[in-house]
Amino acid sequence: MAALVRPREGRMIGGVCAALARRFGTSALTMRVIFLASCLLPGPQFLLYLALWLLLPSASRTKAAAW
Repeated sequence: MAALVRPREGRMIGGVCAALARRFGTSALTMRVIFLASCLLPGPQFLLYLALWLLLPSASRTKAAAW
């Protein structure tokens, strides 16, 4: 499985769906459709997206910090 980082390419807003798609081996479009469909259900999906946007490191920062 790939590391859970927000990629520089393939992102639309924050890169959260692209990061989750890489992690679980699906396309970013599929993950975005799943996220939009989940927004129709009650729950904190939008807040979870914002939290992941803030907590997941960007791919450029991860590569720069590597030894």
